[in-house]
Amino acid sequence: MNNLDWSNNRNLSMLADFYEFTMANGYLENDMEGKIAYFDMFFRSIPDDGGYGIMAGVEQLIEYLKNLRFSDRDIEYFRSKGIFSEKFLKYLRNFKFTCDVWAFKEGTPIFPREPIVIVRGPMVQAQLIETMILLTINHQSLIATKASRIVRAAEGRPVIEFGSRRAHSYEAAILGARAAYIGGCMGTANTIVDRDFNIPAMGTMAHSWIQSFNTELEAFKAYARVYPDNCYLLVDTYNTLKQGIPNAIKTFNEEVLPRGFRPKGIRIDSGDMAYLSKEARKMLDEAGFPDCTIMASSGLDEYIITDLINQGAKINLFGVGERLITAMSEPIFGGVYKLTALEENGKIIPKIKISENVGKITTPSFKQVHRLFDKTTNKAIADVVTLHEEEIDDTKPYEIFHPLFTWKRKVIENFYVEKLLVKIFDKGEQVYKNRNIHEIKEYTSKNIENLWQEVKRFENPHEYVVDLSLKLWTIKDKLLKEKTDS
Repeated sequence: MNNLDWSNNRNLSMLADFYEFTMANGYLENDMEGKIAYFDMFFRSIPDDGGYGIMAGVEQLIEYLKNLRFSDRDIEYFRSKGIFSEKFLKYLRNFKFTCDVWAFKEGTPIFPREPIVIVRGPMVQAQLIETMILLTINHQSLIATKASRIVRAAEGRPVIEFGSRRAHSYEAAILGARAAYIGGCMGTANTIVDRDFNIPAMGTMAHSWIQSFNTELEAFKAYARVYPDNCYLLVDTYNTLKQGIPNAIKTFNEEVLPRGFRPKGIRIDSGDMAYLSKEARKMLDEAGFPDCTIMASSGLDEYIITDLINQGAKINLFGVGERLITAMSEPIFGGVYKLTALEENGKIIPKIKISENVGKITTPSFKQVHRLFDKTTNKAIADVVTLHEEEIDDTKPYEIFHPLFTWKRKVIENFYVEKLLVKIFDKGEQVYKNRNIHEIKEYTSKNIENLWQEVKRFENPHEYVVDLSLKLWTIKDKLLKEKTDS
């Protein structure tokens, strides 16, 4: 099954801000339908004051763009508003997506102020897809980034995404689980994600199972008889240390071992998890089950997991729910979509947006992003945003400089270069080969390994360098002077 079948190839063309349609109508009325525009998606800050983000959602963006079309119902809706021209309605009826699109590969670490998606094409089309580009990439990048933080906090202990029932919608639960897997989770509690994306679904029992029987021991034994080869018992329904764990041990001895299996583990869902896990470990070890894992769930995030590990908690596995699936600590990935150039007679005319807020000044023109890696360590040194046709020669020393504080300069040697923006659509046709979710997850892990530890700190991480090439900086500086002096 295609890992996008859950969406049934739905047409989401109408999921757009209304102004995208009013502007599109206006462009047509001003005979600008043939005007070629360049738009960048980028973001200005990393959630949780983190050191890096994770690119996610590209496959869903591809599926959306492949299905762009407008139905008779859509056309009649616009006609009913009384503000759209017949020319515009005819345009929508015959709509065919013809833009070129570039994007970072899913799983690539991303940083502020660099374009992670670029769209080139007719102004009307490039404008109409703004909302869905932002919605698609912002959400999954947010959850993948949060998952990466949580997985790193676990220090090699597996993390399962447990958040479906706390997600903000059906699709947030489904695509959030997908993004969490990209970010490093080993699996999910969400069954449909296993069916449609081949992400392992995991789970055993709720407290209601235990409450459905006369005693906890009876509940445990009934479960073990059905699943002796995968016996995971929830031990905190009544009293974790006095009842739950002793009953689990009795069940393991009487229902699991006699059937030729070893117990898988126990789950603790409440209480002082550091203390309870240490006591549980002692009891399980003394009973002859040192291989029995201890799982913790309920209200976890990267900070609580870090504290538990620092306190010596004997937890082997974490189930993380609402604070992951909603990115509760900072639930916004602030990507924006800005016009950066127009094309006239085949010539690119750079465009810039200026603001009193320096962080909101855009970088003009058609661009590419180069990542420079140290040849000795394979660690990422810096990203350089260049004009699209520029090349960085890694056989020679290369000087980078801060785009605002230009006296801050550094010469890079012994490095290699990777271009990060890859073409996914050419004149409206997909040219990018989709990867399966496990390849994306592996690619993510490899790329995070290529970041310095200082960039991955939770508190006050090192600010990764994102600079402009001299050619691009010169264009931006010239436009700034022209626009502010006029």
